Amino acid sequence: MNFKNILVIRSDRFGEFLLNIPAMRALKKLYPQAKLTLAVNSAVCELAGAVECVDAVVVWDEVKGNLRKHKFGLGVVLNPTKEAHWAVFWAGIPARVGYDRKWGFLLTHKLKDTKHQGTRHEVDCNLELVGLLGAKNDEIASAPAAPAAPRNDTEWLMLPRDDKYEFLAGAIAIHPFTSDPVKQWPAERFGELARRIMEYRGQSPAGTVPSKVKVVFVGRTEDRGQSPSGTVPSSDGIINMINKTSLVELAALLKRCSLLISCDSGPMHLAAAVETSVIALFRNDLPGKTAQRWGPWGNGHLVIEKSNLNAITVDEVFNEVKERLNR
Repeated sequence: MNFKNILVIRSDRFGEFLLNIPAMRALKKLYPQAKLTLAVNSAVCELAGAVECVDAVVVWDEVKGNLRKHKFGLGVVLNPTKEAHWAVFWAGIPARVGYDRKWGFLLTHKLKDTKHQGTRHEVDCNLELVGLLGAKNDEIASAPAAPAAPRNDTEWLMLPRDDKYEFLAGAIAIHPFTSDPVKQWPAERFGELARRIMEYRGQSPAGTVPSKVKVVFVGRTEDRGQSPSGTVPSSDGIINMINKTSLVELAALLKRCSLLISCDSGPMHLAAAVETSVIALFRNDLPGKTAQRWGPWGNGHLVIEKSNLNAITVDEVFNEVKERLNR
């Protein structure tokens, strides 16, 4: 098969979307002359447009009822829904690839969906899906919290050359929120961690820790009923960028930072995508929600896992930060 017009659907949140980039790259490598159109949630559109292997981006809710006119030869449904499976079938797309659930009988190529078991990383699962077509991945070994093989020279996200975040070069970023309360480390501990980092910066021997190291808080709160009030300490060197960036701007900001500290979240995956090191805080007692499936993908990350996030102390996280500062 030699497809010239390919539709890839990933219509949920941006963290999950980012973990499909390796699969998209593998697909583009298999069909380099094909036009790859990505259908996404409207909130993800700008970020999706920065993915280097994607040729066009459309909003899923705007095109799902009228796919036939685009004459796609291949449709890949990365997050299974009855709606998406029906849409690619009704549009007459000849080759339809996806997971065998939620009306998977409408697909021509399907893979048993075992992701909920949490035994493999989400990236691996999505690579296996496009592997049904013969797509191969030779970029990264599967190891969310361990060293991995280097990526290709081409970057995953093509970010605008904008120096407005240059003042944050080398900063430590903190994302204190999650979309799921069961994955939330107490928000006040992120504030205490930031204060400890600032105190250490002031107390460390000259030349040991850069005297201008900053801490920047990032993220968005409007959809979660969360407030930065009381989370972001008022202190010299601590910068509050919560609710102040788009996703592409957040990617550019994180790319300039030396480290992100976060629970399982979209910004955690975004930092990994721009090759910024992550210290990620995870529960390991929830099947399908552990770092084995959702940990930061790539090189140089650290996962701290416990069955109760309250058992992860500020001291424990701070000691890991301190070790990195002293390298």
